[in-house]
Amino acid sequence: MSQALPTGFLWGNSTSSMQTEGGQKEGGRGPSVYDPRPAGPNNMDWSTTIDEYHRYEEDYDLMQQMGMTCYRFQIGWSRVCPTGDGDFNQAGIDFYRGQIKALIARGITPMICLYHFDMPLALAEKYNGFLSRHVVDAFVRFGKRMVDEFADLVPYWLTFNEQNLYSTSYSRVYAGCLEGGESDAEIFTITNHVMSAHAQVANYLHAHTEAKIGGMLAYEEVYPATSNPLDNQYARQLDEFMNRNLLDVFVRGHYSNEVLTYLANHKIDMDFTEADQAAFDDLYSDYIAFSYYRSDLIDSGLVPVNTSPLRYLDYGNTRNIYTRYNEWNWNIDPRGFRDIMTKVYNAYGLPLFPIENGIGVREPDTTEQIQDDYRIDYHRQHIQAMKDAIFEDGVTVLGYLGWGLIDIPASSGNMDKRYGAVYVNRTNSEVRDLARIPKKSFGWFKQVFASNGADLG
Repeated sequence: MSQALPTGFLWGNSTSSMQTEGGQKEGGRGPSVYDPRPAGPNNMDWSTTIDEYHRYEEDYDLMQQMGMTCYRFQIGWSRVCPTGDGDFNQAGIDFYRGQIKALIARGITPMICLYHFDMPLALAEKYNGFLSRHVVDAFVRFGKRMVDEFADLVPYWLTFNEQNLYSTSYSRVYAGCLEGGESDAEIFTITNHVMSAHAQVANYLHAHTEAKIGGMLAYEEVYPATSNPLDNQYARQLDEFMNRNLLDVFVRGHYSNEVLTYLANHKIDMDFTEADQAAFDDLYSDYIAFSYYRSDLIDSGLVPVNTSPLRYLDYGNTRNIYTRYNEWNWNIDPRGFRDIMTKVYNAYGLPLFPIENGIGVREPDTTEQIQDDYRIDYHRQHIQAMKDAIFEDGVTVLGYLGWGLIDIPASSGNMDKRYGAVYVNRTNSEVRDLARIPKKSFGWFKQVFASNGADLG
């Protein structure tokens, strides 16, 4: 047995609505941008997923048996407001209220995320997603209503899942843009619109409730691929443009000086207004949340001249020979996990909350218990790295949430990429009976949670 984590440390699980709920045409829900996406050989459609819409009580019982004390889930925008900017749907609101009360009854603290890439289809088709200020206003309206409905029951909040993904070449996908969204100017505009929406909702929550909220990043540690000084410069710039630019707003109320200088030098207009800055002036964060799965290497020699730092990894990401990988080329690097926590805490001084961590693996198609020692090993290494950050580096950490600890499809719709400690009996092409079957890791997580991190086995 090693040292236990502080009393009140939160252990649990994270998911999104489109990857869990199903119930696509039930309860007055409107379509999201995910609904029209067809099934294929490596992905299911989104009509059922793991049917959390009908089975959440069963899954919450499993979470309680595992000893979870926190569950971060998402409110589907189009379930509570079918067109995104029209009438609210009371049946959808009641569905989430039922979930929240079911969690509380089991001693599990709820954490709400408001947006996980599933733009209401009507807003995507009519306004082209977060490229439009109308969609910013619609999101703020939605967010305020959810705060009014649930903040008395839910102590922890997020606005956007992995908000720095809106600063990548895939921004348009996450932002619900059906046209354009690919130029540097459009990517920076989406980045600013999303940040403005975050600030307005966070300020409203702080003004009207006792709940806490923080920004969330998809944090990947990026190392220079070689001792080439330009590799090191590119690694630093990636952290500045992808992470610190948003962290500076979350904590200090302004964008990075380096990023603003880049925008000015390249005459890029990101639709930044005085009203945005006014919202940033009032903004503060109670914690910094992030996901962590893997690290990257940047080889500057592979990056074309005059490439925006937003796109360095599109060209220059290369394989690290010192780490192991899964079949989707996501590597295993617990030291990167520790380093992120320590350097972000040292720079910004806020409690950290890692709310997604896990490994996706193709597993046997069987109803026998899966012996997923690789998952146990992955989480053991990352939890130990987190403990090292806490006890050796002095970082304050609120909790540790794994990703999808009951199997759910990946964001691509691929059910073969499994993260869970509980197997769900379905494939991409067959829904089957959706039986929940605990894997070997279920018992290991139960042991870790019961010991508050002291017994990592």
